[in-house]
Amino acid sequence: MDLGQVFQTVNPIVGVVHLLPLPTSARWQGSLDAVVERAAQEATALASGGVDAIMVENFFDAPFSKQRVDAAVVSAMSLIVTRLMQIVTLPVGVNVLRNDAHSALAIAACVGAQFIRVNVLTGVMATDQGLIEGQAHELMRYRRELGSEVKILADVLVKHARPLGSPNLTTAVQETIQRGLADGVILSGWATGSPPTLEDLELAKAAAGQTPVFIGSGASWENIPQLIQAADGVIVSSSLKRRGDIQQPIDPSRVSRFVEAMQYGLARRSPTWPEPAAASQVGSK
Repeated sequence: MDLGQVFQTVNPIVGVVHLLPLPTSARWQGSLDAVVERAAQEATALASGGVDAIMVENFFDAPFSKQRVDAAVVSAMSLIVTRLMQIVTLPVGVNVLRNDAHSALAIAACVGAQFIRVNVLTGVMATDQGLIEGQAHELMRYRRELGSEVKILADVLVKHARPLGSPNLTTAVQETIQRGLADGVILSGWATGSPPTLEDLELAKAAAGQTPVFIGSGASWENIPQLIQAADGVIVSSSLKRRGDIQQPIDPSRVSRFVEAMQYGLARRSPTWPEPAAASQVGSK
């Protein structure tokens, strides 16, 4: 996967728009216009703060469907993603939770989005929705049938889940890429807001070879200068919300602070970087 071709940068920051509850979800409030308005505000905040791409996901639809979501969710997300693509010029991705990669790919291919996120592409994970099995064979064949070039970013040992059998990060990364044919892999901590360890990122990066590795959860302006030393990009949302509260909308000032900290971390990767300030000072302005 050529990150520069998809994101116009080799170290992308992907900001996530958490959609308010959609039709048929347990907490649906009855107004799709309200969902669209909130999504538009968040996409604008992310873009103005300096992220490189936006990913749209039905985060507040919990409890999630184990497999396919309702057709109304697909319709609503298609409408919303189309609207956001009219507002911002950044690359846009889709994540249909919990693991409806088929619908995510259909949405992305039809509206012209560039990538999707898949929580379980290969293997079997025990989750709060039950056992979720990866179906890489179906997804890759579907992409071929659609004639689509949408990129597939796949979680490895995804958060809020446990693998059946002994978890081996190196093997999981290799199988996700070599047998699942993922275009990029995502490494998260154990839950939303929990970051992966630097050691696990280093293992994942070594196993992934030339395939990009993304930080998938828990990134903040405090830890991103260190974590990005062992990753190619980052997917971030929680720390960008007002007061760091996941229920709140995106705060453009927090986005800007995160982008600045990311740039500092990337600069540290240069052998000629003079280390003028501590990483902790970046987010304290």
